[in-house]
This record gives sequence, C-alpha cells and structure tokens, in this order.
Amino acid sequence: MIKISDMKFPVDYTEKDIQQRIAKELRIEKEKIKRFSIARRSVDARKKNDVKFIISVNAEIEGDEKKVISRAKSKNVTTAKPFTYKIEKCREMKNPPVIVGFGPAGLFAGLFLARAGANPIILERGEDVDSRTKAVENFWNNREFSPLSNVQFGEGGAGTFSDGKLNTGTKDIRSRIVLEEFVAHGAPDEILYNAKPHIGTDKLKTTVKNIREEIVSLGGQVYFSTKLTDINIKNGAVTGAVAEQNGKKLIFDTENLILAIGHSARDTFEMLYNKGIFMEQKPFSVGARIEHLQKNTDKAQYGEFAGKGHLGAADYKLSEHLENGRGVYTFCMCPGGMVVGASSEENTVVTNGMSEFARDRTNSNAALLVGVNPSDFGSDNPLAGVEYQRKLEKAAFLLGGENYNAPAQRVEDFLQNRKTAAFGEVIPSYLPGVEPSNLREILPGYVSESMAQAIIKMDRKLHGFANGDAVLTGVETRSSSPVRISRNAEYQSVTLSGLYPCGEGAGYAGGIVSAAVDGIKLASYIADVSVCGD
Repeated sequence: MIKISDMKFPVDYTEKDIQQRIAKELRIEKEKIKRFSIARRSVDARKKNDVKFIISVNAEIEGDEKKVISRAKSKNVTTAKPFTYKIEKCREMKNPPVIVGFGPAGLFAGLFLARAGANPIILERGEDVDSRTKAVENFWNNREFSPLSNVQFGEGGAGTFSDGKLNTGTKDIRSRIVLEEFVAHGAPDEILYNAKPHIGTDKLKTTVKNIREEIVSLGGQVYFSTKLTDINIKNGAVTGAVAEQNGKKLIFDTENLILAIGHSARDTFEMLYNKGIFMEQKPFSVGARIEHLQKNTDKAQYGEFAGKGHLGAADYKLSEHLENGRGVYTFCMCPGGMVVGASSEENTVVTNGMSEFARDRTNSNAALLVGVNPSDFGSDNPLAGVEYQRKLEKAAFLLGGENYNAPAQRVEDFLQNRKTAAFGEVIPSYLPGVEPSNLREILPGYVSESMAQAIIKMDRKLHGFANGDAVLTGVETRSSSPVRISRNAEYQSVTLSGLYPCGEGAGYAGGIVSAAVDGIKLASYIADVSVCGD
C-alpha cells in the first residue's frame, strides 16, 4: 500500500479527481490503481478566496510498489503503514472488575476488559440509551426533569447528547483504536480520516448501544438505574462495591473498582470525600452558550465558498488571554446544532450544545467560557468547585423563571449591560425554552467582563462573532470536572488500593476520545494485558 500525502483539491472534488491525481503523483496509468481510500482530510481556509481540501490517500496498485515509490521521487509518496491491534487474554482474577459509569471511559474499559475475558460488571446510575432519550426529550419538551436519567447521566455519558466530537490533542496510539471501534460499531467511516471528526448525537446513540451489546455477548454485565453508594474496604484495599437499584441494595465483590463516574456525579464525589479518598480542587471554566446563524459562520470561515462542495457546516475554535489574567475560549462548538438543557439536579439550569450528524439546523453554537481557579471558589474544601457550579446553576434557574427556562440575552445587550427585551435575527434554540434576561445579574463580574472583552477580540478573528443579534444562553458550568481524584503511577487512588479513578470525572481526560483512551489504559493495566497497535 502506498500513501500519498498533502494533495490539494477544490471543495467540489470528485473521486475521479483523486484517482487522476494519484496517477500523476505516482507516474502511472490510472488503470493500474486497484483501489484507494482517503487517509486524512482537512480544510485549508486561510485564504478566503481560495478554500481547499488537503487530502492524503492510501492506494493499492498493480506492480512493484517499492519501485513506484522510488520513481515518484517525492517526500509525499511513502509506504503506507497498516493499522492493526490485538488484545490478549487477561490474568486470572478472584472476582470480576467493577466499572462505575458508562460514559466513554467506562464504555471502553468495559469493552476491552470483556474482550480480555474478564467478565466486567458495569454500574450506571442512568438508563439505557433508548429509555434515556425518552426521558431527555420529555424534559426538553415538557419540563419534566428526571434526576436519574438526563443529559449527564445514562448510557454513553454526557457525550451522547453532544456533537459527538472526536477531536483530541493526545498522540496516544489508543486514540486511533477508539475511532476504529466506533466505526466497527456503526459510526461513519469518515471519522477515520477527517481532521475534525464527529459522529453526531443521532448516530452516537446507536454506536454506544452496539458496543454495550458486544460487552454483554462476551460475558459482561450492565446494570442500569444502579448508583454506587459505598465501597467496601479491608486493610486499605477495595473488597466490594455497594450500589442501589430501585431501592434495593446490591453488593458486588471485587478487588478492582474503576471510577468512570463523569464530571457531574456530585453525590458520588461527596461519598468518596467522606470515606477519606484523597481528591483536590481543580480549575475549570464557566460561561454561557453563544449562538449565531450557521450561514453567517459559514461565510465568515469560507467566504464565497460557503455551502459549496464537500465543505459542510463550518466550525471555529477561538481563544483569548486577557490583560486581567483570565483565559477565555470557545469550547464544544456545534455547527448546525442546538442549545439544550443539561441539568443533573432539580431546580437548576445548565446549558450544553448538540448537533446531529447532518449538522443542518439554522444556528451554530459554542460554549464561551472563562477559566476559574481554586482561588475563586472561596474555600479550601475539595468540593468547593462543585458548590461554585451549583450556585450559578441555581441562580440561572431563578433568573429563567423557575420553570427550567434558561436566561438568554442578545450579545449587544450583554455588552451594554442591559436586559434583553426581544430577540433579533438569531432565535434561541434552547430547549425547554428561554427567558429574556441580563446574564450579568448572575455571572461573577470577572466572568461577565472577561466574556465581554473576549467577544470583541474574537470578532477580529471571526467576523460577526460580536453580532448584536447573536444570543448568549446561560449558564454553562460543566466544561470539565471541578475535582481531581488523585491516582498514583499504577492508576490507583493514592489512598485506596484497587480503586481506579478514570476519565473526565476523575480529572484525567477532556473529551470523548481522551476519556475512552483512559478507559482502555486502565482496563489493560487491571487485566495485565497489552493492547498492541501498529
């Protein structure tokens, strides 16, 4: 197999265009190309009058590939390295490992432990993805909130109701394994080659369910509506997990307990703290969702090429470091998506963004966040960050009208520090609904002022970002975990042997892929196996 890298194509390229370019780069007749596939694709939009795709491909040809590569005399023509991996069978264990949480970290820990023959037991406080979807939609449409099954809790974790973005900064080989597994379980093939891959909420639900079905088929057990309530300990080591399911107490004997609880399991954080599990405060970010018309975002990014060829809905990623020392950035940008209610506690308002695979809704949205530090929390208690979040969420509930509507404000009004009376060209997409408000009434002054400064600065990078009719909907508080459950070099809690803090909730990941990678990493360690990749 031959790899041809970094070829430029127009936005409306065809397969024939790629085939002809391969033949040209390899100096062969196109008829000698047996087959080819895209290995990587990204958009180069630095010149708005010349937007292009940068594409790398893997091609199989007739003849001696080494001679063809040598004759091409190009640094962009090399031997393609096939990607394969294998999972070994695990060591013998007295009792099956128990995984708490079935988001990306728990999902992949469960999958790889099951494949290693460990028969993992998975406890998830929320419902299966189908039942959970019904509960979430009932909240969005009827304001009937379920503290047990919502955007934060349930099969697939918080990422299930998102854009399904699979961007990651980690170079860990397991990142590729995660993408391969998603595709094998129903995700679109394009996540393997797009520079900014995403699945979309609609397709992610099916993918998550398919992974669960494989886990069960291999001997794993999944308990839904089952919340961890205690940990049995003897001589400084885990001996079991205690859980509650529909009022019934369940005990699972285990020496290996993976905590993949996500960033919103506040009662579990409290239980762990009360048991003396060492944890510490951690910086995170707060702010609001900002919405623009998607067509304006497309134009700002792609100019006259917006909406043409294979481009699809444009995204963006912006950041500013202000003179006041605060960092402000956009996060979890959802092209052609919507803003949704993501509360996990009654009488609170939390916002999040989501897109389906097509990304074809009217608005784009992103979190506009300001970094906050332990010095902002007002207490040395490890759970002070949780209370900081909760205070904002309760204030948003009150400002929104105490019916799960979210307070929302036009950007022009936010910059002028006045309450919004009516919305303009950007209609808020938030479900259950919005209440025109002034977000400065509930956000700390250093947060709102930092957001205001950043909006003006970001407009210089993305024209129209400060559009007066853009909408801010608050509050966004769950960008990452407010605590870190500290672990040692063996991935175990520094205070309890056999307890494995894992993923985003424990403070060791920041997104779907990195959380899944952490799950694979811990599963491999517990089972004493290697996951080999080439």
